[in-house]
Formats: sequence, C-alpha cells, structure tokens
Amino acid sequence: MKLDWKTCFKIGGSIFLLYLCISYWKTAAGFLGAIVNAAAPLFIGCAIAYLLNILMTLYERHYFPRSAKALAVKSRRPVCMAGAMVTLVAVIALVVGLVVPELVSCVTLLIDLLIQEAPGAMNKVLQWLDGLGFVPQDLIDSLSAIDWQSKIGDIISILTSGIGSVMEIVITTVSSVFSGLVTALLSVIFSAYLLAGKERLGRQSDRLLRRYLRESWYFRLRYSLDILNDSFRRYIVGQCLEAVILGLLCTLGMWILGLPYATMIGALIAFTALIPVAGAYIGAGVGAFMILTVSPVKALIFLIFIVVLQQLEGNLIYPRVVGSSMGLPGIWVLAAVTIGGGIMGILGMLLGVPMAAAIYRMIRNDLNGIRPETVHAETGVSEPPSDS
Repeated sequence: MKLDWKTCFKIGGSIFLLYLCISYWKTAAGFLGAIVNAAAPLFIGCAIAYLLNILMTLYERHYFPRSAKALAVKSRRPVCMAGAMVTLVAVIALVVGLVVPELVSCVTLLIDLLIQEAPGAMNKVLQWLDGLGFVPQDLIDSLSAIDWQSKIGDIISILTSGIGSVMEIVITTVSSVFSGLVTALLSVIFSAYLLAGKERLGRQSDRLLRRYLRESWYFRLRYSLDILNDSFRRYIVGQCLEAVILGLLCTLGMWILGLPYATMIGALIAFTALIPVAGAYIGAGVGAFMILTVSPVKALIFLIFIVVLQQLEGNLIYPRVVGSSMGLPGIWVLAAVTIGGGIMGILGMLLGVPMAAAIYRMIRNDLNGIRPETVHAETGVSEPPSDS
C-alpha cells in the first residue's frame, strides 16, 4: 500500500477515534442511548411502515389496477394506505377485545374459587398428614388452628393492592400512557410520510449509495438489502397465513369437542402463532388456564387437542406455507428461534428466522459462485446488472 499524507491522516484519525471510544465509552454509550431513545418514534415508524406496505401493496394491486383515470390514480395511494391502517388496527382490536375481558374474568373467578375452596383443601391435606403418622401432632394442631380463609384473603389483598402509594402509581401510569400515546402518534405520522413517498425515498437513497460508495460495495449492499427485504416479506406473509389457518383449525376443533371459549382461544392461538415454534404453546398455556376455571377435564382435553394440532401444523402446514417460502431447513429455524429468543426475547424470536434465512441464502449463493452484481434477490436467478 502506498503511504502518502492522506493515508496517514486517515490512519491517525481512526486511531484517535478508537482511543476516544475506549477512554470515554460510558459517556459515548450514554450519548448514543439518548439519541436512540429520542429517535424511537422514527424506528417504530419504519417498522410500522414496513408492515403496512405489505398490505398497502396488496390493496394497490386490486384498486382499479387497469384504470388510467386521474381520480383512480390520485386516490390509489391514500385509499390503500388508509385501508392498510384500518385493517391492522381492526385485527389488533379484535384480538384484544376477544382475549382481555375473558382473561380478566377467568382470573377473577379463579381468585374467588381459591378463597372458597382452599380452606377445605388444606383441612383435607392436614387430615391426610395426620393419617400418615410420622408428622408431629403439635405441628398438625398448630396448622389446623390457622384461619386459612382469612390468611389467603390477606395474601390476595396484598398482591392485588400492590406496594407503594396509590397516587404515585396513578401518576406513573398516566405518565407512561401519555408518553406511549405520543410515541405511537408520532410513529404513525412518520410511517404515513414514508409510505406516501416511498418511491422518491428509494430513488434518493439509491443515488446517495451510488455516489458515495464504491461500485463493488454498492452492489454488495443492495444485494444484502434485497435479500433481507425478500426474506422478511416472505416470512411475514407466510407466518400470518399460517397463523390464520392454525387459529381457524383450533376454533373449529374446539367447537367440535364442545370446549368453552372456542372463538377467543382460537384468536389467541392465531395471534401467538406469529412467534415461530413456541408461539402456539404460549397461547395454549393461557387457553388451558382459562378452560381450567370451567372444567379441569376439559382443560386436559384441550391440551391433548393442541398437541395433536401442533403436530399437524408442524409437519404439514408450516413446511408448506412458511418453510417452502423461506427456503430454510427446520433445524436452522429452531436454532434461530432459540438464539434469537435468548438474546432479545420475543422480539428475537420474531426477527431470528428471517435473519437466519437471509444469511442462509447469502451463503448458499456464495457457495454456488453467484456474484452480488448479477443476482436477483427475489428469484435467485443470475442476470446482468441494470443501469437504471
């Protein structure tokens, strides 16, 4: 490498910046954290816009697609954008409206049953211990003298009332809700601006990349972004379709078996099934808890039914609907969910599979000798690079 004053200046500047980052890491991390928190509505808005764009693109393909009239052309984008937003809000409101009220009533019923039945159950346990003969009699007498109903009532009262000042809790809650509403409003507004001018933003971004990046870096970056976009899009569409199918099958099966809360638990299973591999089991746990308040036998039947349904879904539905579209073997799906969940929780489970699918496709293309300059991300077929 030829050493001139420009190269030495770049090396010296890089070393100086590295020294500053190491020496003032806490200050730099705090500053970066403040920037990320301040820009949170923008990041959330980008995520919302990405999800809405899938629905909006679908609606645009069916909103007078062959019409060249000015009214149809000018109204296509705002009408389809509004339709996508209404659809997303309606789905979330439907799931919350079906699940939350029933879940609250089930918890309330379980607490009432616990207060009423626990004293009798404790007396039976004490009688059983007394019949065994090896438990000291004085211990059994002291336990029998306890008013279990009042003790359980006190414990539940402490758990439900919480610790701390009621006014402080109210103020904190109101502040959090207000901050969340402001963030959500800013995110939705930003996502609307992104969707309204996505073509122009795309052209501007492409011009910036072509102007300030080397040609090889430009093609590699565009290649990586295209594969990531294609993987996430396929994953979201396939996962949503698979969740709807699973929710409908769960609701239909519960109706046939005569289990309670069929519609509500079906909606819950469909919503939690968006989390790959483990999502349906999370919904099944909540559903079994709710059915348990009605009948323990029906809760056991529901768990057996869910296990059978999960086997059907894992072996037939998921590979055809999601697995084939992602092109990712099942073992790597499980690995991506496990690692992503361990790093970022539920968000990591959601992001792990499409990220792993994108990396898998890049490695496969590289092993097959396909260059970023000639690959088309959506088809995987080599083609000459376009100058447009």
